Amino acid sequence: MEVQGKIKLIGETQTFGSNGFRKRELVVTTEEQYPQHIMIEFVQDKTDLLNSCQVGQTVKVGINLRGREWVNPQGETKYFNSIQGWRIENLQESVSGKMPPMPPEDAFEPISNVNDEDHDDLPF
Repeated sequence: MEVQGKIKLIGETQTFGSNGFRKRELVVTTEEQYPQHIMIEFVQDKTDLLNSCQVGQTVKVGINLRGREWVNPQGETKYFNSIQGWRIENLQESVSGKMPPMPPEDAFEPISNVNDEDHDDLPF
């Protein structure tokens, strides 16, 4: 699965416990009619993928949905979901290889020497 949008926030790397578990959070704002702010976690060695990213960049993030079950001390079962990133691609670099945008309409001069007899020049 993938999420595409602009980077809104890049969190600092957090380290937990004696085993050195690392986590870093990224918030991407989707570019659609109703933009969504999607928080994506990068864990362990994947936290380094965010080192070259900047707020405002348009990116495509490869994600996995994760779910887990937890039973609290009172015996109630709770469920938690998370979105884990495993790849990030800067889309601004790939945009430069595309065709340039069209100039505005008013940049073109209207045709003034149209001959009504020349309008039917189709070969069939």
